[in-house]
Amino acid sequence: MKTNDKTPKNSLDKPQDYPRLLTEIKERIRSAQYEALKAVNKELVGLYWDIGRMIVERQVVEGWGKAVVKQLATDQQTEFPGVGGFSASNLWRMKAFFEAYTGHEKLAPLVREIAWSHNLVIMERCKDPLEREFYVRMTRKFGWSKNVLIHQIDNQSYEKSMLGQTNFDKAMTPELRAQAKLAVKDEYTFDFLELGEEYSELELERALIARIEHFLRAMGGMFAFMGSQYRLEVDGKEFFIDLLLFHRRLRCLVAIELKVGDFQPEFVGKMQFYLAALDRQVRQEDENPSIGIILCKEKSRTIVEYALHNASNPIGVATYEITRTLPKALKGQLPSPKDIAHLLEDL
Repeated sequence: MKTNDKTPKNSLDKPQDYPRLLTEIKERIRSAQYEALKAVNKELVGLYWDIGRMIVERQVVEGWGKAVVKQLATDQQTEFPGVGGFSASNLWRMKAFFEAYTGHEKLAPLVREIAWSHNLVIMERCKDPLEREFYVRMTRKFGWSKNVLIHQIDNQSYEKSMLGQTNFDKAMTPELRAQAKLAVKDEYTFDFLELGEEYSELELERALIARIEHFLRAMGGMFAFMGSQYRLEVDGKEFFIDLLLFHRRLRCLVAIELKVGDFQPEFVGKMQFYLAALDRQVRQEDENPSIGIILCKEKSRTIVEYALHNASNPIGVATYEITRTLPKALKGQLPSPKDIAHLLEDL
């Protein structure tokens, strides 16, 4: 008896292309949800801005006092029961929010693009307009959570990013330069580690891997972990990169070398070799050229400047602290406000 080879498929069988279709639809739904959330947030921050503006205008023109704000809060809560955000303290925050940014043409539109909770953190913890602009732009660009934002401010990311020592101006394209310079700091704080006064590079590496989430947060929150002692083979010989990360926004591999002592010029040559090997053997076609970060306990800024002068691959040299110390006097060392503003424009 002949078997019919053209047995009809069960209606529940999935076409061969079904997984890709499902993935595309999921991505489209997530994209729509994200855009909807952005629109709601923009409207909410705009509402708080307008309420702050109206309170300021009444106080200036009609001389309204504190009692009026308290009464406003009571009446709003009566009118909109169960709707939060209209307490007297929050109304005062809306007033302060409007006053903080109303005179800044660049910042006023930007603050609507990050969450209200993030705006409050930046407004209350940062007083310098350029510092506020930095954290607003970085939050918008890299999608920092509130906790990551607080961590970045506590660790003086603004000052440390502006002071970062890299050769990115020469070694990177203009499209990536500004993002990369702001992604690599001058100093990192690893206060989550429990190490004694003396430790080896291997012990430092293992301690960082054991607290990998804390480490990635300290690095800036946009890194993914690719491996430790990452193996490369060149001409039959093995070489190992201490840590290999991937920066999601820059879309590039980031090689990290850990040094428990002072920076030495020869570190740059070794890093250039690693980056060349990564770009030839590991980097994907749609990824940007790899970046290197040399993390040292101490460094001479002049020696670093000389060592990076002729380096062709993008490399940054930074220091790290194991314990949180008193903030360094970094304000006086920052570039001019004009230079900072120019850098932030590229974000």
